[in-house]
Amino acid sequence: MTLRSITLGTGQHQLETSALGYGAMSLAGAYGAISEADSLQLLDHVARCEVTFLDTANIYGDGESERVLGAFLKHRREEFLLATKVGIEKGAGVGKRRARGDAAYIKEQIDQSLRRLGTDHVDLYYLHRVDPDTPIEESVEALGELVTAGKVRAIGLSEATGEEIARGHAVHPITAVQSEWSIFARDVEAHVLPTCARLGIGFVPYSPVGRGLLTDSFDAQALPAEDIRQNFPWFMPENLPHNASLLEQLRAVAARLDLPTAGLALAWLYQQATALGVNISPIPGTRTAAHWDELQRGVDVTIPEDAMAELDSLAGQVSGDRSFDPRWVSGGREGLLPRS
Repeated sequence: MTLRSITLGTGQHQLETSALGYGAMSLAGAYGAISEADSLQLLDHVARCEVTFLDTANIYGDGESERVLGAFLKHRREEFLLATKVGIEKGAGVGKRRARGDAAYIKEQIDQSLRRLGTDHVDLYYLHRVDPDTPIEESVEALGELVTAGKVRAIGLSEATGEEIARGHAVHPITAVQSEWSIFARDVEAHVLPTCARLGIGFVPYSPVGRGLLTDSFDAQALPAEDIRQNFPWFMPENLPHNASLLEQLRAVAARLDLPTAGLALAWLYQQATALGVNISPIPGTRTAAHWDELQRGVDVTIPEDAMAELDSLAGQVSGDRSFDPRWVSGGREGLLPRS
């Protein structure tokens, strides 16, 4: 199939890329080991599927994901829109990382990322998390200076509130915002997506299949004890059985439409984004070509209205928040809602 293109952002800072991107956190072992040879083979498959958007971050595997992408891009950098991120410092254990967005740190980290990626610039550079101790204006100004320096073509924010997006955009045009969005994780629809639509900012949904939950291959009985997902509320023992029952309902809808469940999850995102007036390029991550093919089947599918209504009803029934960090979820906390 021919993968269509989309535009992120507007004006001189807009980027054109494929309507589906690849999220490379999986190449750093977050969901299980993968060899560099298998990573390169997978990336080659993704490229042959006409994907031109590759997304990573300096924190993934302490730079391992960037390094693997750099090896893949060695002789074909110009074929891809390359994004990476800065703004999370590693801490002692899950949930112990801290956001850091001061200008000195941002400017220090871009050079390290460029070295690992083997390039002199990235096309999109995100602030990975908003630093509560650094005004968003300062962080965005530093990112904008990297554009002027030629190290970055455009800038983005990740897991920012609607208010923070607007404040940052007033300092320097924001091309894209990245946050989790899926059938099961919909808090961004309240304020973040309307802000993006109003300002002409593109949106990049990560974990569009719920960290593998919204797929045909997920097995609630076979989640390894060391799996990173054990630390996320959806996958905890008190929530997983209920959420697995919702997954069965999702699978039933997918079967009626003759789609893989992962493909249905992607198709829902595109249809919802059109209704909300935002351009999106989701960035699912996987370690297998077969799973990638299931995902890509959802790119140009129209879901009937009755099926959309059935899928919409599932979101309100999910047990647990999407993150272990209450700063990045709604439900009465500050998360992605405007702060007073």
